[in-house]
Amino acid sequence: MKRGALTELPHGTRRDGAFNHGIGPICIALGLLLLCAPRGIQAAPASSPDLTQQIASIMSQGPSAKSGYRFAHAKGVVAQGTFQPSPDAARISRAAHFRGAQVPITVRFSDGAPDTAIADNSADANPQGMAIRFMVNRGTDIVANSHNGFIVGTGEDFLALLQAKAATDPSKPHPWPIEAFLQSHPRALKYVQDLRSIPASFSTESFYGNNTFRFVNTSGEKQPGRYQIIPVAGTQYLDDAAAKARSPNFLAEDLKLRLAQAPVKFRLLLQLADPADPTNDGSAVWPESRKKVELGVISITSLVADNAAAENELAFDPTRLTDGIELSDDPLPILRSRVYAISVASRRSHQQPR
Repeated sequence: MKRGALTELPHGTRRDGAFNHGIGPICIALGLLLLCAPRGIQAAPASSPDLTQQIASIMSQGPSAKSGYRFAHAKGVVAQGTFQPSPDAARISRAAHFRGAQVPITVRFSDGAPDTAIADNSADANPQGMAIRFMVNRGTDIVANSHNGFIVGTGEDFLALLQAKAATDPSKPHPWPIEAFLQSHPRALKYVQDLRSIPASFSTESFYGNNTFRFVNTSGEKQPGRYQIIPVAGTQYLDDAAAKARSPNFLAEDLKLRLAQAPVKFRLLLQLADPADPTNDGSAVWPESRKKVELGVISITSLVADNAAAENELAFDPTRLTDGIELSDDPLPILRSRVYAISVASRRSHQQPR
């Protein structure tokens, strides 16, 4: 890789100069949303009593879901490795995987689009995802993506976003429904604007567990926090020319090459909330000055032998927790878990391995 082909930026900062002068023409930020939106469908009626079913109904009509893959983050690669907890981890939580012994992990990296054919070097592949299962007892999951702050904070707003996407017809005059939604939801607009740079590697991307959980120590004391997964190699992003030169599957190819040389490592951090920080809104980013606890080191050592089989078997769940980690007042983990369950049932109803 040529020196200079990478753009080094603090994660979470704006990466595209097109948005340095206010919000600018809002339609510039819509490529990702319009690509991911199912087209030509009838959005679920807002009066439907079951929020989960309404969300799943729209997401199930995307390209990957119709082919028997995940509703979102359809294209992925599965790896395995270990987690070595730090001494501080046991002080913040009594969870089994924080008690000192090294534990095995399964990790899935993914592109965010609902399309297995998405090219890794497309901005529409963002955000990248990293899901981790700690293989202790029944397993404990972390589901994270590469943007600090989720696109919205409630299930109702997520449904409204999906409905606005589904109702948007680019051939119609402005303002489109999705434009109106983003104009009224500035955090969602920033989320879309931020997703315009391509990571140089899965191993040089940061990932954020945007939902809040409560961590319980051996004394029963509870502390709300959010996961951050920071690459030991540092964050790196490609400029436009470097991204265009990459192959459509370069992220998985790069990971395979790196793992042939040495383990890929990440620091698992826990950002702790101050009393004034909202714990029930994953779109609200806590100040960078908040205390962070080093929970340990994630070491990715190899890719699984049969990626297709592993993809078919794995179903990560943000509510898959263990003693020492609890749900908070954040409404999205439970909603995500229910939508994921529908996605799992959908893809497993297809007889071919996914």
